[in-house]
Amino acid sequence: MSRRRIGFWYRFAAVLCKPPLVVLFKRDWRGMENIPADGGFITAVNHNSHLDPFLYAHFQYNTGRVPRFLAKHGLFRKGFVGAAMRGTGQIPVYRESTNALSAFRAAIDAVERGECVAFYPEGTLTRDPQLWPMTGKTGVARVALQTKCPVIPVGQWGATEALAPYSKKPDFFPRKTHHVLAGSQVDLSAYYDREITPDLLKEVTEVIMTAITSEVAELRGEKAPQKRYDPREARIEQRRKAQAGSGKSQAESGSSATSGTTEESSK
Repeated sequence: MSRRRIGFWYRFAAVLCKPPLVVLFKRDWRGMENIPADGGFITAVNHNSHLDPFLYAHFQYNTGRVPRFLAKHGLFRKGFVGAAMRGTGQIPVYRESTNALSAFRAAIDAVERGECVAFYPEGTLTRDPQLWPMTGKTGVARVALQTKCPVIPVGQWGATEALAPYSKKPDFFPRKTHHVLAGSQVDLSAYYDREITPDLLKEVTEVIMTAITSEVAELRGEKAPQKRYDPREARIEQRRKAQAGSGKSQAESGSSATSGTTEESSK
């Protein structure tokens, strides 16, 4: 998509959203030169606050290449928000339904039309206790391999200072800084001629997540954890501990009941 073809709805959204974002946040934006000037591509972005989609959209809008986000289909249904989502060309995601794959087909079509599709590979706000990027879902890898388009890893940081994950109470003052670093294209050429299998998709997803994490680490000035947080593993561990705790409680109850019976028998 040409830098000039932004469209009415995106410009209208910018008129509404940019002024408060400019007032509320300082900006440390780097790597705009890595956003392709022409042709379809993917940006893969970390997600740690409900505010960061607006802040990241502001960053990319200013590059002249507007992003098409994948968003919950319920946002498209009615009212002004639905009209804006449809008008700006966002892509509805139908989870756990027969239409679940339509989002990926739409993303591929958008890339092939020369547009940018912005992925949050984690699929939701990070669950990592220190807010590092967690394990990613494979949709971004599937689109990248099928289109062979550039994949630009993007790290962002700072939105959590204004709105912590899952919090409903923003704290805008003193004014916070939104940091963005768009990195160089991820080299996926070694994977292009291989059969697309679940294992390959996981491997490519991990390559992309590593690139995103590298950008976040530079923004934070910290070293990322060696092991990426995996929500699935965390749930399994929580269930294991709960079952172990339940078994221990039952054993203690049984021991107490046996002790009580023995005492009664001795009287």
